[in-house]
Amino acid sequence: MFNFGFNRKTIIIIVVVMAVFWIATAGINGILSVVLLAPAVLIALTFHEFAHGYVAYKLGDETPKLQGRLNLNPIKHLDPIGTIFLVVAGIGWGKPAQIDPRNFNSKYSISKAEAIVAAAGPLMNFIIAFLFTILSFIIIKYTSLIQSLSGDWQYVAVFLLQSVITINIGLGVFNLIPLPPLDGSKVLSHFLPYNARQWFYNNQQIFMIVFLLIWLTPIASNVISPAITGISNGMGWLVYSIFGVF
Repeated sequence: MFNFGFNRKTIIIIVVVMAVFWIATAGINGILSVVLLAPAVLIALTFHEFAHGYVAYKLGDETPKLQGRLNLNPIKHLDPIGTIFLVVAGIGWGKPAQIDPRNFNSKYSISKAEAIVAAAGPLMNFIIAFLFTILSFIIIKYTSLIQSLSGDWQYVAVFLLQSVITINIGLGVFNLIPLPPLDGSKVLSHFLPYNARQWFYNNQQIFMIVFLLIWLTPIASNVISPAITGISNGMGWLVYSIFGVF
């Protein structure tokens, strides 16, 4: 998904510096939080990339299948650097599911098929978040599982459930930002007139710079955090409206 024009050595250096700085400032509680976030990160990135590959395959491109991406094995889908970024910086990526648009069947135009494949990842994240919202509601309302745990373990259980919801929503929202190299750029591109689409494509490097500025400043968190809160609350309200009457 991500290619900023940096070589891998430069990215590794950036990641190491960020990791060292984070470890120095996070403390024990911060490190423990990362350990607890690991399952949510694995779920979010794995299902996101699987969805890209699966939808591309269903549209006629066998490239993801040939590369072994049509499974839920996290090892197949995680990019080590992107995973560290997600944990340390709150924004990251998985190993891109490679596709070949020339293989898509003729039912859709190439731009439409690419938009569908791009949208599949964020959509999967929202589906996972909604399913875990339902699961959390059922566990808390209809079972004594969490109540039977000691205080610290109650916190861990609730944190694990909530982190899956939050990270999946965050990853979905983040990837729908309509700037290269994010999925939202391909969705937007499909709806642009031909000349605008060509201009958008020819100026991707400029938009990548804009994306980096947004990423490296509080703008990203100021946009994504309220979106996460709003969507999470909306999902909670919907689940309560559906299941709360029973």
